[in-house]
Amino acid sequence: MQCPKCNTKDTRVIDSRIAKSGLAIRRRRQCAECDHRFTTTEEIVREDLFVIKSDGRREEFDRSKIVNGIRRACEKRPIEHDQIEIIVSDILVAIENEFDSELPTRVIGEHVMNRLKKIDKIAYVRFASVYKDFHDLEDLSREISELKMESDV
Repeated sequence: MQCPKCNTKDTRVIDSRIAKSGLAIRRRRQCAECDHRFTTTEEIVREDLFVIKSDGRREEFDRSKIVNGIRRACEKRPIEHDQIEIIVSDILVAIENEFDSELPTRVIGEHVMNRLKKIDKIAYVRFASVYKDFHDLEDLSREISELKMESDV
């Protein structure tokens, strides 16, 4: 595994743990060159997964798109990288239990929004504003009002 700091390929595993879902292994690694420590996740890759886009197109599933979308929504929020990885793994387990090989983007987006709503309202609004394609401030205001009403209940 290549070190993300100095790009040396000489790294070693210093700790391994099974992720909460039980379907992945988290490994803590250390670079032999610069001593930088980083975490990797190892999980089963299903090559038969496709995403069904809202316009009907089929596209090969790419886990990194979900990670990147959540990461952008969580920028400058108190959410760690490891927490994002766990969220994505949990979402994928839930979706794969519900669908076989074709995952509708609508379902993926809803799962992401539900998880973000539980952990960070600001990250949720950021993700929702892109996912729901808000057209003006009124759309955004309506979403925030609904979120406040849910929080008050």
